Amino acid sequence: MDNEQYTPPNEMPVMPIQPVLTGQVAVVTGASKGLGQAIAIALGQAGARVLVNYHSDEKGALETVETISAEGSEAIPFRADVAREEDVESMFAEAKGRFGRIDICVPNSGIQLNAPVDEMTLQQWQRVIDVNLTGQFLCARAAIRQFKRQGIDRSLSAAAGKIVFMSSVHDIIPWEGHVNYAAAKGGIMLLMKSIAQELADKRIRVNAVSPGAIRTPMNVEKLTTPELFKSKLLKLIPYGRIGEPEDVGQAVVWLVSDASDYVTGTTIYIDGGMTLYPGFIGAG
Repeated sequence: MDNEQYTPPNEMPVMPIQPVLTGQVAVVTGASKGLGQAIAIALGQAGARVLVNYHSDEKGALETVETISAEGSEAIPFRADVAREEDVESMFAEAKGRFGRIDICVPNSGIQLNAPVDEMTLQQWQRVIDVNLTGQFLCARAAIRQFKRQGIDRSLSAAAGKIVFMSSVHDIIPWEGHVNYAAAKGGIMLLMKSIAQELADKRIRVNAVSPGAIRTPMNVEKLTTPELFKSKLLKLIPYGRIGEPEDVGQAVVWLVSDASDYVTGTTIYIDGGMTLYPGFIGAG
């Protein structure tokens, strides 16, 4: 077993998603796998039509589209590098042209290029900032312009538009060897809050989700053995299980539905308590 990849059991109850987003349109970036894929599928299950963005994994994007279609909603794939302004503008134009409107933006795309700080190249630093921070800004800006043009349609939503930024517990937890990633996620916190403050009177709601340890392709390779999983990772999670992509997808559906219409400028930590300083448990 020591040489085999360990996958801990799924203990998350399956919760049905209600069609609370019928008629709305969502743009989800990085939706070919992991959290983006789960979010896009959850939004589709809730009734939204979805533009599924991808950068290189066309197969994964098509799988996301097929799953959403099988659930009874509509989805289209779109290749774009979110760090490129022209790609982002084309992507949002495609969503508007195909579906007629845009109601939801989830700028999820993110990468890791890890290195000790004194060995990190400028290219490693810049690419992570470009994708993880600038890319989220570009997507939010394009969405906001469309939200302002179309205004509020109360038959669809109480808000003119909703943005959910993808952050991480590392917007507040320092991360050795990942300074570019942590810096980008820390930047997202005040990017989100500043935009939320600026646009609240326009009835545009802006929030963020900050996942902890979630079973995604980016994280699952770290779950190498039962011993490592129990001795290291679970000690960081008071709730006692690793998160599933669906945990994040369901939270995003709530954040973009009218059930959370009075929620703006906040971050939801989806982490099983990782940000509760579990190292202090029993140390009082």
